[in-house]
Amino acid sequence: MESEELTFFISRLPTKVRNLGKHVRNHWSVENTFHHTLDVTFTEYGSRIRKGNGPEIIAALRRFFSILKSDTTLNDKIQGKCLLAEWNLDNLKGILLGFQASESCDCPDS
Repeated sequence: MESEELTFFISRLPTKVRNLGKHVRNHWSVENTFHHTLDVTFTEYGSRIRKGNGPEIIAALRRFFSILKSDTTLNDKIQGKCLLAEWNLDNLKGILLGFQASESCDCPDS
């Protein structure tokens, strides 16, 4: 079944349809990969942790495990990546910098 949707955006980018489409798809790819993992694998929205600093701490851990899951700098399972990141600060920096680079936008400066 096919459907159509009309969406409006406000942007300073030049009005080139292919370029705008690429940027919109890149934006939504974050939702479809990173946030989907948090929602489905870690059931973030169903969490019942509500007191003190618990919600912030568990959210940070979920995000870190999601970053480890998508990391390609180290060829190991999540548990092994955790240990390698724990034992060597350079490994942790490599994982986090690799994630940051994949999240950065190639949009022109405003």
